[in-house]
Amino acid sequence: MPDLPDARFPVTRMRRNRREDAVRRLVAENRLSPDDFIWPLFVIDGDKQKVPVDSMPGVFRYSPDMISEAVQEAADEGIPAIALFPFTDPAKKTEDGREACNPDNLVCQATRAVKAALPEIMVVCDAALDPYTTHGHDGVMNGDEILNDATLEILIRQSVVQAEAGCDTIAPSDMMDGRVGAIRQGLDEAGLGHTRIMAYSAKYASGFYGPFRDAVGSKLALIGDKRTYQMDPANSDEALREVRMDIREGADMVMVKPGMPYLDILRRVKETFAMPTFVYQVSGEYAMLRGTVDRGWLDEKVILESLLGFKRAGADGILTYFALEAAKALNARR
Repeated sequence: MPDLPDARFPVTRMRRNRREDAVRRLVAENRLSPDDFIWPLFVIDGDKQKVPVDSMPGVFRYSPDMISEAVQEAADEGIPAIALFPFTDPAKKTEDGREACNPDNLVCQATRAVKAALPEIMVVCDAALDPYTTHGHDGVMNGDEILNDATLEILIRQSVVQAEAGCDTIAPSDMMDGRVGAIRQGLDEAGLGHTRIMAYSAKYASGFYGPFRDAVGSKLALIGDKRTYQMDPANSDEALREVRMDIREGADMVMVKPGMPYLDILRRVKETFAMPTFVYQVSGEYAMLRGTVDRGWLDEKVILESLLGFKRAGADGILTYFALEAAKALNARR
């Protein structure tokens, strides 16, 4: 920034542009709106089910027949997209996660229900095996080893059945090498070339995922940890390599996960690649903010402040469990 000759006190008073609401709105550098949100939703077996997630107050698991009602409320507030995650019956979990490829699994049922009721809503579906495996990992295993290439074949089939059910955007979150290119080829060969890929490109082996694993039922099943395939929190340059590879393999959008502890990564990714870049405000971030707000330790305005921080760092969109609440708050300001 140039050192302008008149940029000194008292000629320059920075507070002049902060005095009134009108001027603050005019000079705001970043804006937050419902258009920025993707709302993650959990799906559970059964009928007329709306089951709270204990570790995420205010978050629920919906049965497929109930999920469209929730999505309608989101659509009414201007939220353009949802992301679906299943709570799989333990009886349907296997070592190879084959339920992921069942055209009538929970995610496919929910996708068909949502698209039938609200075809204009973008549905994002995860491509990963952890909700479906007995060991809680994102890929198939041989002993203690996650088998990268064998997992890719399953991810292709999972992505195709989800797209055939009506999913608009496949979001590979597994962090297997080469999965974006493999899924892109598989979708194209199945005549699903219009289905886009939002890659979890910089996904870290974070401690902030605990409540999510509770919500999808993989927390107790998880054997060991995921450090051999998710990224080391110490690394930044590696994230750019991951993103570059995913773009070259055909990703239409990229994502950084988690959000708040990785704002530096988000900024670097957006500035380096100028791609549609998303960030996931993950379950642990939600639980921390929700818990402190509910106890009165922080004002609820920190929710919107945290989301605006993602926009300022370069996010084009935000996956957040606060989506509906935040959209209502923003719309009430109009």
